Amino acid sequence: MLSWQTTPLRLVDVPVPSPAPGELLVRVLACGVCRTDLHVVDGDLPVHRVSVVPGHQVVGEVVVSAGDFVVGERVGIAWLRHTCGSCRFCLRGDENLCPSSLYTGWDADGGYASYAVVPAAYALRLPSGYSSESLAPLLCAGIIGYRALKRAAVPDGGRLGIYGFGGSAHLALQVAVARGYEVHVVTRSSAARALALSLGAASASADAPPVLLDSAVLFAPVGTLVPPALEALDRGGTLAIAGIHLSDVPVLSYSRHLFQERQVRSVTANTRADAAEFLSFCSSHRLSVAVQPYPLASANLALSDLRSGRVTGAAVLIG
Repeated sequence: MLSWQTTPLRLVDVPVPSPAPGELLVRVLACGVCRTDLHVVDGDLPVHRVSVVPGHQVVGEVVVSAGDFVVGERVGIAWLRHTCGSCRFCLRGDENLCPSSLYTGWDADGGYASYAVVPAAYALRLPSGYSSESLAPLLCAGIIGYRALKRAAVPDGGRLGIYGFGGSAHLALQVAVARGYEVHVVTRSSAARALALSLGAASASADAPPVLLDSAVLFAPVGTLVPPALEALDRGGTLAIAGIHLSDVPVLSYSRHLFQERQVRSVTANTRADAAEFLSFCSSHRLSVAVQPYPLASANLALSDLRSGRVTGAAVLIG
């Protein structure tokens, strides 16, 4: 099969992987290109395994079954692929914090390939009514955006700010609008601002929201945005930082940025419960998924376009 391996990203021909007991073998139909993949390829996140195949937003067709999945079924492979199940974090429902957790495209080969394997316990059942290309971004961009909204603690009817507007943010905005939040987007991209307004944002600006916010989510991996995002919060507001990587945060002023019970919260991966909740939401609420497709052979171009901000919505590799 063909697959892309880091060190740096290169196309190679390797054998089809053999699933271990309890694992599914899937033929990859589509794989989203995530900013986390970019961080792995660029070295911001050191790889956990040399020459790992990136990609953790994988939609595939089951070729070898396991668990209660059947051959021919369409399934999803996401970032989280293993937790111990016995540590204090797993036992209290916070498996995303498990010290023994393993991840697709970081610890194990991912979906920039023709085939992939996944433990059946971590494979995801997918909502109907979406194309494979549209489903792929839901499996990380969507799930992480959903968890970020939970971490942002938006009050009923509250004002939410979104900083950065790519694959994850354009999905989180739709969840927020469906919940009745007033959403204000801050992004430098004029195309992204137009997309945000078309999806129901109350405003879209290149610099700052026009009102004080109850909550905000920072999707852009830019630490210098943390102080202005905190300044834009009203009393008691919460800023959730959604990315796995963030450039350094400047010195904060307690009185300007944190006083009056403003708070900063990080987002670390997700639980399988988060994934199930979000995909159930996608079944009952039809999301508009902005997809920019690339053939598998153009994975480097997709990453380059994502790096330079030329992707509006989500980049997806098609096998």
